[in-house]
Amino acid sequence: MRAFVIILVIAVFMWSLNACESSKMDSQSASATTPSKDSLIKRGSYLVATIGCNDCHSPKKMGPNGPEVIPEKMLSGFPANAPAPVESADALKKGLIVFSADLTAAAGPWGTTFAGNITSDATGIGNWKEEQFKNALRHGKYKGLDAERMLMPPMPWDDLRNLNDEDIEAIFYYLKSTKPVNNVPPAFIPAGKG
Repeated sequence: MRAFVIILVIAVFMWSLNACESSKMDSQSASATTPSKDSLIKRGSYLVATIGCNDCHSPKKMGPNGPEVIPEKMLSGFPANAPAPVESADALKKGLIVFSADLTAAAGPWGTTFAGNITSDATGIGNWKEEQFKNALRHGKYKGLDAERMLMPPMPWDDLRNLNDEDIEAIFYYLKSTKPVNNVPPAFIPAGKG
């Protein structure tokens, strides 16, 4: 009987030692798979560039190859002092949409929309929480707030909602790391109100 107790004590000790080692390894592997803030920002930069956020959210000037992003205004949205595109009744009848020259605003059957400032400035997403950003992309809510209106075309939130949580987090961290640009684009103008 005494031999059985000794074997049982040794077995329990070995099991607990193994459990502690396994827990330690799980903890180490979890921290090894959690991306660093720098790697999130790098991934976010890549996603913003490849998804095309600059296409609408960055003011541009004409260059030798067409519109080029103005670096100091990158991702700052429609310039507050720029002229808005005008809805054209003829264009709308033909099913066409009118864009501003730098593609940061569009007029169509829904009205006139202006690309938002998504830099880290307070006039952009500087005060946003990550959940707001997810809500904007996943549910198309303006400023990521449930009580706000829907995001309007041409914002492709219906496609962006398919991004996984890690990619949305990476984009958010990247945008929060951008140079802040103070710019408040005009408010959405519903069709027929402009």
